[in-house]
Amino acid sequence: MSRYNTAYEAAISGSEIAHERFRTDLDVATKNSKMDFVTEADTETQHRVIEVVRDAYPDATIVGEEEDELKSVPEDGNAWVIDPIDGTTNFVRGVPLWTTTVAAVRDHETVAAVTVAPALGETFVADSADATLNDESISVSDQADLERFVVAPILRYGSERDRQFGNLLRESILEFGDLRRFGCAQVTLAMVARGTLDAAVSPQPEPNPWDTIAGIALVERAGGVVTDLGGNPWKPGCEGLVASNGSAHDEIVERVRAAVA
Repeated sequence: MSRYNTAYEAAISGSEIAHERFRTDLDVATKNSKMDFVTEADTETQHRVIEVVRDAYPDATIVGEEEDELKSVPEDGNAWVIDPIDGTTNFVRGVPLWTTTVAAVRDHETVAAVTVAPALGETFVADSADATLNDESISVSDQADLERFVVAPILRYGSERDRQFGNLLRESILEFGDLRRFGCAQVTLAMVARGTLDAAVSPQPEPNPWDTIAGIALVERAGGVVTDLGGNPWKPGCEGLVASNGSAHDEIVERVRAAVA
């Protein structure tokens, strides 16, 4: 089975496990903060995704959010990057904006990425050349006027950075047309890829690979641009993230960088 087919089957199969547990009684625990939730649905879904991947690739290197899987992507070779439930706070609170996401990576290049939002009935796929939503090609918006841009800040990790994130929220509403925040990075990046948002931005250093890699592939395959806060091509381990439709991208980077300086 190809890596694309495996990623697709694993994401679909895992999302079915998660969707069965959505809006049911769950035992909810926390990890690093009072808002960093984990449930048995997260672990069960990750187990199912890994089972599908390892059925096809028994020696697969797994990078996963939960339990003892790797937490960073190796520089060389093949790896599978898994987020069983991105947007766990939404999931716990019954909000349908959450995903199961699987990406196949080779030497830090994304070979295939699948983001399933089962509560929305949406499946996003990035292959080697295209980005699709429910098998239909998608593309980023053509908006070029920053005063009309709809921008979504993403990736809020840890209370020690709350003031910086608050500055980003405040300046984004002043510097761009409007502001949205959805609580799920993969849904947000998918919205940039399909053109319903014009940009997604974050000052977060070294953002988690499971929160970013699949969505970044979607944006790029859909014709968008993704960089770090220095304007350099985005890669795992860099500082910050700016994903946009490509119009005035450098100016967006400058405005975001100034907001969090």
